[in-house]
Amino acid sequence: MDEVIMDQIMHAVYQAVSWIASLAIIFGGVVPYIPQYRDIRRTQNAEGFSTYVCLVLLVANILRILFRFGRYFETPLLWQSIIMIVTMLIMLNLCTSVRMATELSTKRRSFTDSKDEEIKVPKRLFLVLRWC
Repeated sequence: MDEVIMDQIMHAVYQAVSWIASLAIIFGGVVPYIPQYRDIRRTQNAEGFSTYVCLVLLVANILRILFRFGRYFETPLLWQSIIMIVTMLIMLNLCTSVRMATELSTKRRSFTDSKDEEIKVPKRLFLVLRWC
């Protein structure tokens, strides 16, 4: 009777450790990007973040997913690749929007500094056509 209970306890512990290890594999690659995302969002400055790293990680994870079609590997690794791709796309979206906003504000500042008044540029849509 004691052996059966001990086997059940060991099986439950094994399952718990297996689930924790799978979750660590899946989300372990994303965790370092959470403070970076918060810092870039808070400071609106993405100068210390390399978009080339995002490119390399995107290519690597896409290749890993494609490799799975030819040779099967564990499902947590597939989920890790999917979550890393989503994370890299979110980071690229944030960095490009922050860099574009910084670049636009720098250009506006250079315009206003040169003539001491803001130059107003009329907004134009692509749908507005002028026939000259």
